[in-house]
Amino acid sequence: MTIKTIFAAAALTALSAASASATCDWGKQAMSCGDGMTYDSDKGACVTVTG
Repeated sequence: MTIKTIFAAAALTALSAASASATCDWGKQAMSCGDGMTYDSDKGACVTVTG
């Protein structure tokens, strides 16, 4: 392999990884709550539905 090929492959790999991580919210995941409860994103937990 030539040095240009190695650099091109490295650049494409880095670009692919950067675009994949930009579209993913690694710290967030779906959460389901029990009956009569809803997810409160501020508290980060399920809370009882009132009213």
